[in-house]
Amino acid sequence: MADNLAQIFGTEKDKVNCPFFFKIGACRHGDKCCRIHHRPTMSQTLLLCHMYPNPVAGLPPEAAALINPDELQATFENFYEDVYNELSKFGEVDELNVCDNLCDHLVGNVYVKYIEEEAASNALTALNGRFYAGRPVLAEFSPVTDFREARCRQFDMGECTRGGFCNFMHLKHISRSLQRDLFGRRHHNRREDRSRSRSRDRSHSGGEHDHDHDRDRDRDRDRDRDRDRDRDRDRSRSHSRDKDRGDRDRDRDRDRRSSSSSHHGGGGGGGSGAGSSHHNYGHHDP
Repeated sequence: MADNLAQIFGTEKDKVNCPFFFKIGACRHGDKCCRIHHRPTMSQTLLLCHMYPNPVAGLPPEAAALINPDELQATFENFYEDVYNELSKFGEVDELNVCDNLCDHLVGNVYVKYIEEEAASNALTALNGRFYAGRPVLAEFSPVTDFREARCRQFDMGECTRGGFCNFMHLKHISRSLQRDLFGRRHHNRREDRSRSRSRDRSHSGGEHDHDHDRDRDRDRDRDRDRDRDRDRDRSRSHSRDKDRGDRDRDRDRDRRSSSSSHHGGGGGGGSGAGSSHHNYGHHDP
């Protein structure tokens, strides 16, 4: 049962909730609708009710036909740019759509969808109580987040037979140059933010690399210092051993010379005796 209700929620089969209000954020029956209008307490999208002062609204068809289309488009684009610049102060705007419908529940409606819900909330707080073109701004959260379901496909293809009184959105279009100026600026800012983020990441990564490199260099320096200290210690020990060996050799040579001197002195006395003995013997008669 619950799964079935979830599947039909906001569709024509839903006999409890109004599908038009769910898709469009407005209903031609208004508060008299027999189905429930669920007004979100938080959303990315704001509805600015009847904010666009459509010059054609209220005019008979023959009078509306006399208005110069170029002047009408120029007036609309001035309005669109003015509203966009004001709304973008509260956060990044994802979509800004203005209805060209003439029916009471859609005429002049402006829908702004922000990237973040917090931006929409800030805009709602700031805009309510303000005036535009002498009329109060009426802002509310809208359930519409996918305008593909809200817009009239026949109007987009130039085939809608209901004209301005269609119950689906007839969205006014802006020129490509204005689209590029407003939303191209947003994409450029996004690229700059990503570029700065990558630069920070590279800088942070480079800092870590430099830190590691410095640590390795310090480690190598300490290792070289220890190696030099060990080499000096070994050299000192070798020099000390050589010195001790030299001292021992000199002492040994001194002892040999002293011993040799004593031995030669005693032998001369004996030789004198022997010679004397030999001399005596030599003079012994046979």
